Amino acid sequence: MKLIFLGAPGAGKGTIATRLTERTGMTAVSTGDLFRAAIKNETELGLKVKAIIESGDLVPDELTVALVKERLKEETGDKGFILDGFPRTIAQADALKTFCPIDAVINFVVPDEKIIKRLSGRRLCRQCNAGYHIEYMPPKQEGICDACGGELYTRKDDSPESIQNRLSVYAEQTKPLIDYYRKEGLLIDIDGTPSPDEVCDAVCKAIAQ
Repeated sequence: MKLIFLGAPGAGKGTIATRLTERTGMTAVSTGDLFRAAIKNETELGLKVKAIIESGDLVPDELTVALVKERLKEETGDKGFILDGFPRTIAQADALKTFCPIDAVINFVVPDEKIIKRLSGRRLCRQCNAGYHIEYMPPKQEGICDACGGELYTRKDDSPESIQNRLSVYAEQTKPLIDYYRKEGLLIDIDGTPSPDEVCDAVCKAIAQ
């Protein structure tokens, strides 16, 4: 099964992708993780995209497509994969068609006000990259990672100003993909507001039909 996860930033795509891979053995391919790895390793691509990501804008289509195409050439297992964060534009979707057919597109539906609450409360560990939320999943000690004792921080693109910009960018450039894939007969709408386990159950049920 080859899936695309669609939804605004903070809709839960990454969380559900992780749970679904644990249940099914599928491989999650996250462009966000690929970009962050490139930035951390200070590759040529990483240097190009660092400022773009921190401002909340989208990385140019040609760079994103090249990165994903290269990743899909690697081993993804016989259970299939989940594309999380790609495509984000119609041009990227058209490019994807040329090298990888897709079985279904899961669209996570979450109101903007809930997304803002989710993102502004996120915290990440500087050392091991473990994720927390000040309300939904707080660390045992404020500002300290439970796993490694590292410092927790707020990503620059999770600031209120950047969140608003990310939602505006999503509405302008990515939301049209909903109509694009609905016309293709591939889109499945999933309510992304319940607990992660409930949302994952709904996804499993939908793709099994």
